[in-house]
Amino acid sequence: MPAPSSDGSGATSTGWRDRVELERRLVHAGGALYVAPYLLGWIDWTGTRILLGAGLLVVAVLEFLRLVVGRDHAVFRALTRPYERDNVAGYALYQLSMTGVVVWFHPPIAIPTLWMLALGDPVSGALGTNAADEFKRPAIWVVTFLVCVAVAVPITVPAFGIDVGVLAAVVGAVGATIADGLPPLIRGQPVDDNLTIPLFAATGIWTVVAVLG
Repeated sequence: MPAPSSDGSGATSTGWRDRVELERRLVHAGGALYVAPYLLGWIDWTGTRILLGAGLLVVAVLEFLRLVVGRDHAVFRALTRPYERDNVAGYALYQLSMTGVVVWFHPPIAIPTLWMLALGDPVSGALGTNAADEFKRPAIWVVTFLVCVAVAVPITVPAFGIDVGVLAAVVGAVGATIADGLPPLIRGQPVDDNLTIPLFAATGIWTVVAVLG
């Protein structure tokens, strides 16, 4: 197919990128539904762990086929960015970190952590773009923090009480916001926030509960 003419190529390219980014964020936010069967009483927490583990297995197979065998797939083509072409893709790291949180922590810590990643991160991304090693604008930090607190409080307060629950939500949200807005570097390479947001958030919530709970 020939490239669009100069008078329309920008709009076409921008529209395509916007559509892909919207789809990425919708898929990202969809991860919040992983715990819906548990919250609805359809399965127990062990069943939730099995569900996340099954998802991780599927993702591992897809990444093996792509990176080792050389077989591309529609999920990768539609929902990954160019810099992920030769590395483990962000969606795989997302699934890995979500599964790790569910396996390692009990629901009052794991669920708000998952929601901070699933909902806080795409909201942050929708508010502005930046390179993987660049800090995000202060306004984005504030909004991300407020979203993370909002999704955590409904879980942490009933589980730990008002004082500890609110503090746990706040500390976890601070961790998630830092991981999202201030990417850590290892040997000069930024660490994907799909890994760091759950790590920082869960550590914050767990620490507050361990000390004060």
